[in-house]
Amino acid sequence: MAFDGIKRRLWKYRGHRITPGMQHAIWKTGMMIFVPVFLFTLVFYYREHLIEWRDWLQLELLRDIQHWNWSLLGTGFAISIVAGAIAVAMAYFCFYGHFKRTSHKQKIARMFLSNHFIEKENVTTDSVWGISDKKVTKEKIKYFPRAYYQVKKGYIYVRIAMDMSRFQRRFLELGEELENGLYCDMVEREMEENFVCYKFLYDVQKNRIPIHEVSVTNGSMKLMKHMEWKFDELPHMLIAGGTGGGKTYFILTMIDALLKSGADIRILDPKNADLADLEEVMPKGTVFSKGTGIMMTLRKTVEDMLQRSDDMKKMPNYKTGGNYADVGLPPVFIVFDEYVAFMEMLDPKEKMEALEYMKQLVMLGRQMGYFLILAAQRPDAKYLADGIRDQFSFRVALGKMSESGYGMMFGDVDKTFMYKKIKGRGYADAGTSVISEFYTPLVPKGYDFLEEIRRTVSGVQGASATAVASGSVATGMEDRRSERSE
Repeated sequence: MAFDGIKRRLWKYRGHRITPGMQHAIWKTGMMIFVPVFLFTLVFYYREHLIEWRDWLQLELLRDIQHWNWSLLGTGFAISIVAGAIAVAMAYFCFYGHFKRTSHKQKIARMFLSNHFIEKENVTTDSVWGISDKKVTKEKIKYFPRAYYQVKKGYIYVRIAMDMSRFQRRFLELGEELENGLYCDMVEREMEENFVCYKFLYDVQKNRIPIHEVSVTNGSMKLMKHMEWKFDELPHMLIAGGTGGGKTYFILTMIDALLKSGADIRILDPKNADLADLEEVMPKGTVFSKGTGIMMTLRKTVEDMLQRSDDMKKMPNYKTGGNYADVGLPPVFIVFDEYVAFMEMLDPKEKMEALEYMKQLVMLGRQMGYFLILAAQRPDAKYLADGIRDQFSFRVALGKMSESGYGMMFGDVDKTFMYKKIKGRGYADAGTSVISEFYTPLVPKGYDFLEEIRRTVSGVQGASATAVASGSVATGMEDRRSERSE
């Protein structure tokens, strides 16, 4: 056991070593496939003519070009070249994953070389051909970064040694270059012993999940295969996105999942748009589209939150530092669509009042289980002032946004945002300060949210009624037992 511990400390597998020769890795790999197939095909095609050519060699007929069969030679070489090319193409399609890994390693090697993260020295040697005593001076790489490339469980790890070289500071700033060059999304950057490790997620779209896989358990909502919103730890979500970006479907998906989990939901839609339609299927007093109703809901929510704080402390299973879940209370979600548009409708006094309610909710809501899901086309800073925006730990920007819009969402970050015409695609910060590509859960064509949420609400209400009835029956039986005993 002690030996294994020492071995792990002395050696740890970090991936495949990046070397200067990998700058031509794709070409070398292709030639390793092409050349053997080319030569084999060439020999196979000329197998019947080899004896004849041996006689030609003995008779020195090769010197007589007029006797050469140019048609035969040309056909053989053409067929061999085509066979080699087909072999390379088949290898590319059959082993595409290996090709991509090789391409990544080639790009990293070229990045080191093109950025001059190397040190060279001149070396004088004898002429290779040995014809004369002439000395030849060549450049030799005496320093090349110690870097490793590894693919593990769908993630790409690039590790670069912190070797106290003059390039060390730049090695700590390569996240964006690697992210754009490898066409991946950086998940995190962490320091390992003597190494900086960049972790990337490749082909994020493969981690998109269908709507029926969205689930809420233990204070966390699953949104992608690799991403969850852990609202118990990272409360409040901020969503931004223009028309057609998939914002409404994303919000409806979360509402449905939260209802199925038994959460208490209050929906505010000042534009009386898609979310306001939920008034037909949601319990009375949970969906509001009028300004007075929205202000009343914000005020009452804050009052309920403060009252819950007092009630929690009186519960027998409450402990200092605990939260709503520890005492068995359900979470409360306030889904506020078009928040900025609502604030624009208010007069100055009402704006100050609304901002004060919002501030209390985001600052105090986590422990009592009150969470905000705030959506807007542009998260205008003047309505998220006084540190309110910083309390939104999970942020999602969907669809096409301007640079200033991304700045309002994520702050000043070194990130190149690219637009892809895919509904429900955008970027997210899951509370790690690392912005990655994001895809909302996939909604099938023709999916009826109203009908689905109607069934969910009916099921939840039916389960609650059954539980209440069971409790009443149990209480009645207990009362009858007490009467008999008396």
